[in-house]
Amino acid sequence: AAALLPFLCCLSSAAAGKLLVVPMEGSHWLSMKMVLNELSRRGHEVTVVAPESRLLIDSSTTYTLKTYPAPVTKEKFEELVRIFGEETFSEKPFLIRFYNTWQNFKKSSEIFKTSCEALLYNKELMKYIEESNFDAVFTDPLSPCGQIIALRFSIPSIFFLRGVPCAIDIRAAQSPDPPSYVPRMFSLNTDHMTFPQRVKNLLISLAEPFLCNSVFLPFESLASEFLQKPVTITDLLSHGSIWLKRMDFIFEYPTPVMPNMVQIGGINCGQKKALSQ
Repeated sequence: AAALLPFLCCLSSAAAGKLLVVPMEGSHWLSMKMVLNELSRRGHEVTVVAPESRLLIDSSTTYTLKTYPAPVTKEKFEELVRIFGEETFSEKPFLIRFYNTWQNFKKSSEIFKTSCEALLYNKELMKYIEESNFDAVFTDPLSPCGQIIALRFSIPSIFFLRGVPCAIDIRAAQSPDPPSYVPRMFSLNTDHMTFPQRVKNLLISLAEPFLCNSVFLPFESLASEFLQKPVTITDLLSHGSIWLKRMDFIFEYPTPVMPNMVQIGGINCGQKKALSQ
């Protein structure tokens, strides 16, 4: 419950608010649902929008679920989850894992972009969102569809995430991110690096913009077309009001954070009995 307080302060029970939720499919949804249930219990009106073919996103008495048709099947989502699971526990050489993960991110980005496009050009849902006067958009920026909607209708956005590849979330929030001290994804470095490890870290950080530009290009094109102005993924996420990050420096290497970044690590852990004296 304590982990929920930073977010609940934004929507206090004294003045119940209307929250539009644009979730990301898969395990990302499971911890997000816990927050929605608590917000609903405190009197807030929660509306979730999701494609008709979905994997884990389900209906509930604690929120309203609105669905839309999208040319993405449940089987595609399941295949995506299976592939990512296999790569997570892979013991292949670094470069092979790096390349495979990059390709998988590109595939997933295209799938989520297709689903997002179906939502953005659903006239009935867009009219509903425009007329509902939502107080905030609650979304996972790894799939920035919710943020595109937030910008379109000038609604404050609250991000709920573990992180975005290539430290895009860090750059968008304008946090310091020195490669000499902050380990890069897949580097297997700690925050105490030797000189060769720092060089490796720097090389990975230099390659990240090229790699992630290709991954998020479908969303950038869609957002630019829908918002009728050129935008990058960093531009999109730079408008986030609050970043709720599912991490904690007890388990993570320390990195600089901005004042609007709140760590809520452990939110998806089961409640256990307190240790005896």
